[in-house]
Amino acid sequence: MVSIATNTIEGTWLPFKAELAGDQAPEMALAKMCLVISAGIYAVHFGNEVTDSGRYTLSLEAEIHTITLNSERGANAGQTIPSIYQLVGDRLRVCFGLDGTTPKSFAAPVGTRSYLVCYRRKPGQNQQPS
Repeated sequence: MVSIATNTIEGTWLPFKAELAGDQAPEMALAKMCLVISAGIYAVHFGNEVTDSGRYTLSLEAEIHTITLNSERGANAGQTIPSIYQLVGDRLRVCFGLDGTTPKSFAAPVGTRSYLVCYRRKPGQNQQPS
């Protein structure tokens, strides 16, 4: 059984701001991307192509919630990406630890392999399943 807390992160997420190691992602690239999270599976889409997909697990026990991605196909295949996230209404903020370590904060400073992304839930989706 999946808890309501788990279901609230499920959906299609559209990035509106992203930063990798201190560099801002171009708006044009963000406009072509989306993250789909559903039933233990995630997929990153760029245009009409899935560029990364696999399974995810959540931990809601700590003050900062974690999501761990286990990539099975695409750019990160075979990698585990520990991440932290914050979900408030229709906004999701995720800091991905591309170096294999869990980020300590929602930041992606120069010299790190942290990838910070701010998402909006795709319009028309409910926060909780019906």
